[in-house]
Amino acid sequence: MNWRKIRIIAWKDILEVRQNKSVLISMVMVPLIIMVVLPAVMLVVVNTTGSADALNDPDIQMMFERIPPSIAQMLGDLNDAQLSVAMILGFLFAPMFLIMPLMLSSSIAAESFAGERERKTLEALLYTAATDTELFIGKALAAFVPAVLVSLVSFIIYTVVLNVGGYPIFGYVWFPLDTWYPLVFWVMPAFSALGVGATVLISAKVQTFMGAYQASGSLVILVLGLVVGQASGLIYLSVWVGLVLGFVVWLAAGVLFFMAIQQFNRKTLLYQSAH
Repeated sequence: MNWRKIRIIAWKDILEVRQNKSVLISMVMVPLIIMVVLPAVMLVVVNTTGSADALNDPDIQMMFERIPPSIAQMLGDLNDAQLSVAMILGFLFAPMFLIMPLMLSSSIAAESFAGERERKTLEALLYTAATDTELFIGKALAAFVPAVLVSLVSFIIYTVVLNVGGYPIFGYVWFPLDTWYPLVFWVMPAFSALGVGATVLISAKVQTFMGAYQASGSLVILVLGLVVGQASGLIYLSVWVGLVLGFVVWLAAGVLFFMAIQQFNRKTLLYQSAH
């Protein structure tokens, strides 16, 4: 493979993303809402009331009652207000973080083929000297890299928000918890790769950007399942669960990439574009 050609294709796609307002808005608004607005509002509520009473909820109480011993030991010295903040923003919100790499990688990857077909620029790209595999990998990287970088920056911002807003409650820097490290550096890139693999495969077959993006949006159900699992106490994203989850998602993403590369054929795309 010629990595110079792959870099050129990836850079071309990244530059074109800047012209798509829908993608740019999602890259800004999704992290802003999930990692800044929601946690900030919750911290303001706790700081204003001075207690965790405002956060009392039957589902949250059930989550407290089913905390695994390993996590309970980690949070054993916290008072009610600290425990509520740590459980909600430190554990319950953890799967919400995974929505970002999925949505961002999916929206950018949907531009990779379906977007080019809408703009009538696909034919020129398919006649380049790059092989089918180089073309595919270049477009996949153009979605994977920005999604991972934006997610990492969002995590840093989330860390600042939780420690600055939570300092009056905890009195010390309390975040990130140990469970977040595999989530950020192992599971998050895996979900980005999963979103890219699925969306690029879909976008090579549908006619519009929105069609590809909406079809791949169903992957968010996986994240919502993790949220429900933690809220109900069925599963907690501990360090080991995060490592296993990341392995499974990386495996699924690898299968999707293998299938997509095997099925990708520029002659087929040219035929689809002409009809």
